[in-house]
Amino acid sequence: MKRITGLCLIGAAAAIGLLLAPQAFTAKSTAVTFSKDVAPIIQKNCVACHRPGEVAPMSFMNYREVRPWAKSIREKVVSREMPPWFADPEYGEFSNDCRLSQKEIDTIVAWVEGGAKEGDPRDTPPNPKFVEGWQIGEPDVILPMTVEFEIPAEGVIPYKYFAVPTNFTEDRYVQFAEIRSGDRAHVHHVIVNVRYPGSGPLPEAGEISPEARRPMAAQNSGQQARSVEDSDGRLVGWAPGEAPLILRPGQAKLIRKGSVLIFQVHYTTNGEPGRDRTSVGLIFSRVPVEKRVITSAAVARNLVIPPGDPHYESTASFTFKEDSHIDSLHPHMHVRGKDFKYTLVYPDGTSKVLLWVPRFDFNWQLTYVFKEEVAAPAGSRLEVVAHHDNSPKNKFNPDPTKEVRWGDQTWDEMMIGYLDYTLDKQDLRKSQPQAAGTGGGR
Repeated sequence: MKRITGLCLIGAAAAIGLLLAPQAFTAKSTAVTFSKDVAPIIQKNCVACHRPGEVAPMSFMNYREVRPWAKSIREKVVSREMPPWFADPEYGEFSNDCRLSQKEIDTIVAWVEGGAKEGDPRDTPPNPKFVEGWQIGEPDVILPMTVEFEIPAEGVIPYKYFAVPTNFTEDRYVQFAEIRSGDRAHVHHVIVNVRYPGSGPLPEAGEISPEARRPMAAQNSGQQARSVEDSDGRLVGWAPGEAPLILRPGQAKLIRKGSVLIFQVHYTTNGEPGRDRTSVGLIFSRVPVEKRVITSAAVARNLVIPPGDPHYESTASFTFKEDSHIDSLHPHMHVRGKDFKYTLVYPDGTSKVLLWVPRFDFNWQLTYVFKEEVAAPAGSRLEVVAHHDNSPKNKFNPDPTKEVRWGDQTWDEMMIGYLDYTLDKQDLRKSQPQAAGTGGGR
């Protein structure tokens, strides 16, 4: 990671300078307190995850909770391991870039070196207010699995699929969506897809077979394929590191009336039995919706990774058939994933790197949301190149002597370059004036 490595070196050089000038540093350090200087940084960048009930293993909601971790926090922020962000800053600008500024890092270092003092508690700003259990706020609708799944203590569990009827009597446009697992210790990831009426028989509520999750092919050979605006697809996903669906004002994902949600849930065993009833919370758009956000992907399914290969390359592409704008990108691989790059190739042959993730982390998978949507004219091609490390040097590699192919389980491999995009021609404010959300009354 070119820029991050450079920043780490800067941090190391600064630390050497501090050793050479201890008196000046000590004077500055003793003036830094948790209450006045560090708490605002923790509140802005950390407590969304570091609070009770969330994914982080410890809470940072006050000085008493933060103080035991002071030296560890210093190490993690100087190395830029925390907050986790893996995009090379040379390419793309992202609205959810959570990296600390060098000034913020220096403040934390000075606080720790000065004794990690609390200061006057009255200087501590109040913590952000969170809705318990939800990062998006109180949902308009919460749709849980209709059955509770019993998780065995041991063994390999194939992906499970659950049908959840929405019972919506009108089309709904979703601006925010979030998945909450019922048993985080056993739920590895969840993907919620939408099945529209007309895509084949809709499955009944409850656990369904893998085959039942897929729309049936049109039986009438003369029936035309539906346009992308009418097709069903991914609503929201969850895995460690993946944020809720948060779309721009005037953009939303569509759930047609009568649709059924299909929950794909990956359970892992840990020696203890469990029970899960995962839910998805939805908040509808409060303003008229102009653009429907579409999720698609460039996928490399023909993976054949040789034993011991430290740099196996996989490629895939996605072609835009209409003038479009790209909203976000989400790279996905498994434990042998090494790096991931998206390049947009324009119809005239010129190209632009949109995202470069030089160190992919399977345990913390991020969606990268552009500050400004990226124009992709019709005929543009989004090319995705990734590398996989199947060598003994990969500490996460379960078996470097094994040839690895595409598969669902984490010891198999995947390469999916997800993208969210909109169509330039679309303006639902004209064609569908009912697009404004009708739920909630927030």
